[in-house]
Amino acid sequence: MNALETLRPFVEMTIIAVMLNYMLSFFWNTRSMDLMLGAVAFLAIFALSSWFNFPILHKILLLVSNVAVIAVLIIFQPELRVALSKLSWKGKRHKEMTEFDKQLDALGNSTFRLADRRIGALIAIEHENSLDEFANKAVQLDALFSSELLETIFATTTPLHDGAVIIREKKIIAAAVILPLAEDSSQLTKSMGTRHRAALGLSQLTDAIVIVISEETGKVSIARDGVMTRGIKIDRFKGIIRSIFSQSVKTEYSTSFNLLEWLKK
Repeated sequence: MNALETLRPFVEMTIIAVMLNYMLSFFWNTRSMDLMLGAVAFLAIFALSSWFNFPILHKILLLVSNVAVIAVLIIFQPELRVALSKLSWKGKRHKEMTEFDKQLDALGNSTFRLADRRIGALIAIEHENSLDEFANKAVQLDALFSSELLETIFATTTPLHDGAVIIREKKIIAAAVILPLAEDSSQLTKSMGTRHRAALGLSQLTDAIVIVISEETGKVSIARDGVMTRGIKIDRFKGIIRSIFSQSVKTEYSTSFNLLEWLKK
């Protein structure tokens, strides 16, 4: 018991030091830092008013502090929310999902802009099976994904517009990729050409999601697990891709932070 009482001040000091370090590291060089400095000055004056026995000043500062706490919570609510979110496991997952949704929106918008202009395109999104076998034989890009880059690649005046693009997470890793053609093309209609056959072929060999834009009709199709879904609209397009890849993010998150599994070890 005596040992616990001896260690108590050191534990408290450690906790306070960690809290102060986190607060300072978060608020440093932000507009909230001015608030922190003002709060320290206010506390110093409040302590001096009590030390030198200034009852009127002490009473005024006490009343101001009651209102100031509520005002700070309202004015700096966005900053406080960000600071608290960094303390939770949900913060990382929320960030991942937000970035995923942004990329999905960009991909969807680019795809249907190309479709509106009747520009043919073939886009393979890597899932769990590696597509290095096909990427290594094509033009290596390893560039961050963006709508502008994707649309530029498939512009008919560029040398990379023939073939497919491979997307891995946040990057376009290769362009002008030659994909294997499907041996069984019974799903394809007469209006579907080599792009559709190549998309179906890759989806039969891997778990990649392959997007096809028809140059003749301007319709968007998705090939997955050897099945071609034709003429989809942008809402369904996003729904299909989100259902596949957001599930992977959720699975990774739950696996990484499975407390019950960790306790069993």
